[in-house]
Amino acid sequence: MAALDPVLNDIDRDLDNALERLFAFLRIPSISTDPAYAGHCRDAAQWLEGNLTALGFETAIHETSLHPVVLAHAPKPGKPHVLFYGHYDVQPVDPLNLWETPPFEPRLSLNAKGDKQIVARGASDDKGQVMTFVEACRAFIAMEGELPCGVTLLIEGAEENGSQGLPEWVAANRDKLAADIVLVCDTSMWNPTTPAITTSLRGLAYFEVKVTCADRDLHSGFFGGAARNPIHVLSTIIADLHDSDGRVALPGFYDGVRETPADILEQWRGLDFTAEKFLGPIGLKEPAGERGRMLIELIQSRPACDVNGIIGGYTGEGTKTVIAGEASAKVSFRLVDDQDPEQLARTFEAFVRERIPSDCSVEVTCYKGSRAISLPFDMPELDIARGALAEEWGVPAVTIGAGGSIPIVGDFKRLLDRNTLLIGFGLDDDRIHSPNEKYDLRSFHKGTRSWARILAAFGER
Repeated sequence: MAALDPVLNDIDRDLDNALERLFAFLRIPSISTDPAYAGHCRDAAQWLEGNLTALGFETAIHETSLHPVVLAHAPKPGKPHVLFYGHYDVQPVDPLNLWETPPFEPRLSLNAKGDKQIVARGASDDKGQVMTFVEACRAFIAMEGELPCGVTLLIEGAEENGSQGLPEWVAANRDKLAADIVLVCDTSMWNPTTPAITTSLRGLAYFEVKVTCADRDLHSGFFGGAARNPIHVLSTIIADLHDSDGRVALPGFYDGVRETPADILEQWRGLDFTAEKFLGPIGLKEPAGERGRMLIELIQSRPACDVNGIIGGYTGEGTKTVIAGEASAKVSFRLVDDQDPEQLARTFEAFVRERIPSDCSVEVTCYKGSRAISLPFDMPELDIARGALAEEWGVPAVTIGAGGSIPIVGDFKRLLDRNTLLIGFGLDDDRIHSPNEKYDLRSFHKGTRSWARILAAFGER
């Protein structure tokens, strides 16, 4: 990879210009969830289209049921082909009064350690991360006249709105998205000096349970002790969801859950991921969940069940002695490996109905679920990317899972039959979705260099 040194040197020399391009992108208020900003979302798509076209990509804007997607191609016959996914839309900026400077006027600031940070809405999620890949491509084209492998970019404009319209568009345009591997830059590093590749995402199943007993709220003095209380019924259901060891008690819940390989567990043990460091900042000390599991397993590779809200009876100021006529709860399950959200929905509803007294009724509403995503630990692309990241950062890249869900990654597997490598350069303190969002300049700079190394490595396969 002798040709890589000039590319990396160009990235270093051109950093100020790369920042100016990123700042121009960040100035566009492409808030996807607010219809008032639909025109700005289109502006962001057109800005990307112009920049990628100028680099020599065959670029086009495609309509979806919400905001447009940008699709850019640079094929290279005889070489591997990668599909890069990101998004140009951003979160709303509320509460505006908590921003130190206007959210769409990007600036460089210094943190307490003297490190430079890019501050603006979208700096980390996801415009800054998208531009690390674009700038790596720019450097290759500037120095070599071409990319080391085939590249397609798919940049959407509704990720913060649930990727509305994108799965349907992907299904209708499979032929335009042919690739050997999908790359995503919308995740974080392990810490400021250690890169990470996310190899698994937990899936999601979400329910609302509404228990009805009496036909109205009742006076607890008249009916207390005789009338069934739906809050009590609901509380029993919730209590039965876990056993005394913290395991989820639904029949067959752990079917399809695999154990993490021993070598990966050993790697995780060396990360010094402690309850004091993870839970201490939020005022807690002891992990919940399954006994006998490492903390990192509980949030990355093991399934979980949580009650996200309970509503019932009187919750206002003062006292009101009533027995509620109905009570409801919102319950979510984070899934891993081969757990099936559709099977879980059937099991959960049966579990709930078994606990409903004969003179009461229940409604179980199942919202859309998504399967977990797991990469094979022995896939060659993973080793290639880990090697390239280690060369840039000087330490081995950590292979981790993510507790959250990115549904479009599952759609790529389902619709394109392709695995996804999630390689991001964000940090835990980037304040994404919050006021004063930032992206470390080092993350932007070395993220760009990292993508150059990864592209070069894929080109050498």
